[in-house]
Amino acid sequence: MAKSHGENGPRAPAAGGNLSGTRESLAPGPDAAAADELSSLGSDSEANGFAERRIDKFGFIVGSQGAEGALEEVPLEVLRQRESKWLDMLNNWDKWMAKKHKKIRLRCQKGIPPSLRGRAWQYLSGGKVKLQQNPGKFDELDMSPGDPKWLDVIERDLHRQFPFHEMFVSRGGHGQQDLFRVLKAYTLYRPEEGYCQAQAPIAAVLLMHMPAEQAFWCLVQICEKYLPGYYSEKLEAIQLDGEILFSLLQKVSPVAHKHLSQQKIDPLLYMTEWFMCAFSRTLPWSSVLRVWDMFFCEGVKIIFRVGLVLLKHALGSPEKLKACQGQYETIERLRSLSPKIMQEAFLVQEVVELPVTERQIEREHLIQLRRWQDTRDAPLPGSKGKYKPPKQVQKEQRKQAKASGQRDKPPTPSQAKVAAAAGDACPPRDVPPKDPVYQDPQDSAPQDSAYHCSQESLTSQESEDTYL
Repeated sequence: MAKSHGENGPRAPAAGGNLSGTRESLAPGPDAAAADELSSLGSDSEANGFAERRIDKFGFIVGSQGAEGALEEVPLEVLRQRESKWLDMLNNWDKWMAKKHKKIRLRCQKGIPPSLRGRAWQYLSGGKVKLQQNPGKFDELDMSPGDPKWLDVIERDLHRQFPFHEMFVSRGGHGQQDLFRVLKAYTLYRPEEGYCQAQAPIAAVLLMHMPAEQAFWCLVQICEKYLPGYYSEKLEAIQLDGEILFSLLQKVSPVAHKHLSQQKIDPLLYMTEWFMCAFSRTLPWSSVLRVWDMFFCEGVKIIFRVGLVLLKHALGSPEKLKACQGQYETIERLRSLSPKIMQEAFLVQEVVELPVTERQIEREHLIQLRRWQDTRDAPLPGSKGKYKPPKQVQKEQRKQAKASGQRDKPPTPSQAKVAAAAGDACPPRDVPPKDPVYQDPQDSAPQDSAYHCSQESLTSQESEDTYL
């Protein structure tokens, strides 16, 4: 049960009302997959009168979301072997990050065992290192009074986050209390950013897998390293990434690209919630978890790939466009995606096999970034200044490493997010990958690239080497 701190804790959320002070109004999306039924019940479910309801293996009330299609079942023996392998990795994380990153990526694509998912996300994101570097910081923020402007907005959002999940079904329950604490702490940690509505579902997903303090530091990593600038006031980063996504769509599905161009549908109309919420309000829950496993390992390119797969299969053929003659019909199609293309096994396989390399994504980012800077004379969205050449970035990293007591050596990809020991798998978007150990020879990133993770997803052929 979450701690209560009197006036600093959550008050009863106001019912209804517009979300003043948020960056973006997000349309309602799926809250959960109601699949395999289990008899376990959460305390909030019981407190809110749902004791007679059954809870699925993800913690959602069975029947609250309708049929989501068959789940990908992993044999128990295979699951136990995967757990053993993940335990070995997590207990020797620095060694694995330094020499066997490709194996980590493969195992993330196969899915992190549910029992270890929360711990793995902390290691992959660098949230664990952040926590170790800032002992007591979350407690300090938790005990501090927040800005009333943000507190009121956050409180109004609490009951909107996965209301059919056992953690959040009860107003004022432990799940909503922890969600309030994490979001309030972030407004104090980054007062210049404040609170954005899209951060709430991100924090809620994290809280389903880890305690509040760990969830807070993972949220910090997502906001600052994985999706920098997404939750800022002007939403500049999401605008830039919308242009990148649309340009990449021309390579993936010319039919879909042409249709969206003819209908003059701006990418922000369909991809804002996808990207800002990391598909947590779009996909069936089993698919959300698999996407997040890959996202924490490989970075924002996974979000791009999922978006491209959805667009390709929703609008990528003349037959599919027959019912999308206008803007309204097209947007409705993208808001009500076919369950088939969102199904876990199908979606993950399509994402892994999508013929869009990391180098192509990085090249497109540089093109769109130059256009952005030429037309707006503005810094890179999500960064504090103009893009810096790799050598200058490396010099600054070495200075930071010296200041933190580390050896003076070029940072590895696992050190790029935090100037510390290995602890996350994807460097920040404003730091180019440099360690050749982590580069696929056939698809090495350009030296001036300042975007995405240094890893390319495995092809199906590479994934078939072993089932485990």
